[in-house]
Amino acid sequence: MAITASKLRENIYNILDEVIETGVPVEVTRKGKTLKIVPTKAKRIRDLSKLPVRDYIIGDPDDLVHIDWMSEWSELKNLDKE
Repeated sequence: MAITASKLRENIYNILDEVIETGVPVEVTRKGKTLKIVPTKAKRIRDLSKLPVRDYIIGDPDDLVHIDWMSEWSELKNLDKE
């Protein structure tokens, strides 16, 4: 969102609150220059139940715990050469 410095002055607290709530930066134009008001930290997702459910594991997820990955580790192959 881009606004003038006069518009910022009229509603500074509302605009700052909006930047904090939404995480969307605001650009302010003054004397032909553009300044940006940006929150320092991105807004955290507080309610994980709002995230979409994804089904990427086919089968039993507990089977992943018991996979033997030793043959895939290149570090072990390099140790055998020494």
